Amino acid sequence: MISLGRRKTLLAATGLVALLLAPFGAAGASPDTGRPFSFERLVERAQQASRQAYVPPYRPAPDVVRRINYEEHGKLRFKTDQAPYAKPGQGGAYPVTFFHLGELFAKRVNMYLVRDGVAREFGYNPSLFEMPASSPARQLPRDSGFAGFRLQEWNGASDWRTQDWVAFLGASYFRSIGASGQYGLSARGVAVNPAVAGMPEEFPDFTEFYIEEQADPAAPVTISALLDGPSITGAYRFRLTRGLERTKGVTMEVESRLFLRRDVARLGLIPLTSMFWFGEYGHERINDWRPEVHDSDGLALWTGNGERIWRPLNNPAGITVSTFQDENPRGFGLLQRDRNFDHYRDGVFYDRRPSLWVEPLAPLGKGQVQLLEIPTDDEIHDNIGAFWVPAGEAKAGSQYSLHYRLHWLDNEPYPAENIAQTVATRIGRGGEPGKPRPADEYKFVVEFDRPSVMRQIPWGVFTEVVFSTSSGKVIRSFSEPVPGGNVWRATVDLSVEPERIAELRMYLALDGKPLTETWLYQFDRRNILPRP
Repeated sequence: MISLGRRKTLLAATGLVALLLAPFGAAGASPDTGRPFSFERLVERAQQASRQAYVPPYRPAPDVVRRINYEEHGKLRFKTDQAPYAKPGQGGAYPVTFFHLGELFAKRVNMYLVRDGVAREFGYNPSLFEMPASSPARQLPRDSGFAGFRLQEWNGASDWRTQDWVAFLGASYFRSIGASGQYGLSARGVAVNPAVAGMPEEFPDFTEFYIEEQADPAAPVTISALLDGPSITGAYRFRLTRGLERTKGVTMEVESRLFLRRDVARLGLIPLTSMFWFGEYGHERINDWRPEVHDSDGLALWTGNGERIWRPLNNPAGITVSTFQDENPRGFGLLQRDRNFDHYRDGVFYDRRPSLWVEPLAPLGKGQVQLLEIPTDDEIHDNIGAFWVPAGEAKAGSQYSLHYRLHWLDNEPYPAENIAQTVATRIGRGGEPGKPRPADEYKFVVEFDRPSVMRQIPWGVFTEVVFSTSSGKVIRSFSEPVPGGNVWRATVDLSVEPERIAELRMYLALDGKPLTETWLYQFDRRNILPRP
């Protein structure tokens, strides 16, 4: 099984950190006097490392770390009183707390605090953690280091000790809360060979972090990171903005430079990772009491030519990769559009999960947005990926320079005001009520809403359903307003042979002009019917 999420199997490996990537000071050593730091120097180190053999990150005491399982790891809590910037006046607005090593996060990540262009290592010490007397963590060496870190809320807030807003943990994964204050999907530094037949996916690591804060909570927190993996190296600079108005969500301006050590079959840039078990449709509805379970419900695209596209997610019968050719896309993202608690009915608040939108700040050129969907039988697995794959082969020696902004919000940051959005996708048996249901005929019901658009439709006028399919035959199609609101519903009955997969495309139009975004869907009857 190919894994996209934090819940992947980590292969044991040992080795020392290469001299080029060596930390500035070791935990437990005398206080670090600091060394000059700049992002440009980090880029130079990444480029130089790409010309050398890969050396895996240090894994301290693997037998001990394996015993720090999920339950034991949960007992290791960083003492907030020991957090850098815990008190106002210490030079930073957001206290930094650190994650301990554990079974799922077994590699040392070196941490540095930067001030006035000088980086000083913040070293590991077991006394920094609340740690039960029986914890296996007490047997770790003093050079063990940390697994990751997170930023707590503003140190002037009364709840900062219990509330955090961004976390970097595991390989090159990171995530943030959105405007509703809830964690959900994740982002990554890079994806290397996801879903390539006969080839395992590679998970490069952020091996060093450099944290630079300002005293003003409205100012960005600058995080620089060194990336290293068997096939790729890189340097990243994140400018994270939270501010005091929490309901505005989180933005991250990201600059990265990537260098390939060796050829890569599928290079996924700006990758997003999420979970979709089932929504208003899908075979898994019979396996859980809740109406829907997902961190994201669709991929949104704003193409280079200005088209708005919505592609509902699938929990497929087999691993699938959908490609969307484009040149200089204006944005894409994995969104959680359904914000109605009654559509989830549980206590983990899927209705509050953030949407994540990618805004390129430098042209991406020619390439593809690729959507990766992996079968899952539970909500604990991240099974959705979306990323940009640049045109051309990713060969050893290739370099990539990226500049983009990530928006962690409830909704996409730049919605089209002149077209309606998809608000629901429903799938069922085709045919008409009260009549025999034809075999191999399916009904697709798609609902669109935006009051400012739908109110333009004159009373008694019906919109046109513009529909196309790669296979099958349209039996009937029509549109109608949904009583009690501004929602319009498009209904299409499609006859599809059992073994065929149909790529569907639809939008509503009035007087030949689109009223809605373009709805795309990959229909495979195996995704709808119950599975053995």
